[in-house]
Amino acid sequence: MPELSNATSSEDQQLLDKLRPSRIVLPVLIGLSVVGFMFWRSYQPGDLDALANAKPVWLLVMVLVLLARDAGYVYRIRYLTQKVLSWRASLDVIMLWEFSSCILPSAVGGTAVAPVLLHKEGIPLGRSVAYIMATAMLDNMYYVLMVPLVVLIGGEALYPHEALHGGLIATLRIGFILSYVFVTAYALLMVYAIFINPRAVRRLLVRLFSARMLRRFRGRAYQLGHDLVQASAELRGNGRAYWLRACLSTFFVWSARYLVIGCLIGAFVDVGWTEFWLIFGRNLTYKVILLIAITPGGAGVAEGAFPTFFGKFIGTATMTNFMVLLYRITTYYLYLVLGAVFLPRWITRIYGKQEARKTMHS
Repeated sequence: MPELSNATSSEDQQLLDKLRPSRIVLPVLIGLSVVGFMFWRSYQPGDLDALANAKPVWLLVMVLVLLARDAGYVYRIRYLTQKVLSWRASLDVIMLWEFSSCILPSAVGGTAVAPVLLHKEGIPLGRSVAYIMATAMLDNMYYVLMVPLVVLIGGEALYPHEALHGGLIATLRIGFILSYVFVTAYALLMVYAIFINPRAVRRLLVRLFSARMLRRFRGRAYQLGHDLVQASAELRGNGRAYWLRACLSTFFVWSARYLVIGCLIGAFVDVGWTEFWLIFGRNLTYKVILLIAITPGGAGVAEGAFPTFFGKFIGTATMTNFMVLLYRITTYYLYLVLGAVFLPRWITRIYGKQEARKTMHS
């Protein structure tokens, strides 16, 4: 197979550059350095005695939740693409999507590369963008619908009053509210654009970003509007069964994602059902911190913020730090390893062995 630079577009070059394995090093160093510092600062003999009372059933449940979450993602992308993707291709896309989310800043995430991954699997680029926009819309709608429910159930307990006080709690509350308003506005805009009037939304975006202060983002706004028009053309004809399957799978995968921490804590600490669901709710406020993280995959920020939100349910600081490490191993470092396994296989299948060797050694 000829060299990538002679045979494919700059789009492919950018994709492989974003996925190159050398990007793993920085987030791993940041994350492990933060956890190591936290252990060094907090460790006292006997702090980890609770490990002797681990509950294998909860650990098994946690593993099953992780497997179910990934299976749900694979199912969703396969059926969103109307089975154009095979099961193997769906698995490859999800693993590389997760991998890219781990090595790119949280604000960018895997969404930046997902349309190109689908495109390389043989789906036209316009349709690929439509499918990824559909997943973004569904993910945002899950957040929009779940936040009022957890606020109704948890109330002020969603905020870590035991770890933060005064102005910090007020700042977190404001950030949580603003993020919810922003996500809600964006989700409703996407719903309106995809199902009702995409051209009106495109005109609105162009006019809004024609203001002097926002003019430098006008090109991106126009591209977003153009993508919404394409997404609407691709998706509006799908029937109720299509959207019902998409909504249910989205509810399943995100609920599983937020259940992991509760299962992990329950494996080592006695947690009642009230506390378990409060942990689930706190995940939604914890997410606000991760959304603003500028490090790859939120490395360092996720580790540092974890004790603030979940430390009260665990006990000693050292035990909490152990939970941080185990949580990141199962939900972050695991996908760095899986990405390193799936990436050369996928590049070999799409581009050939020569390009796989070149990318893996870059």
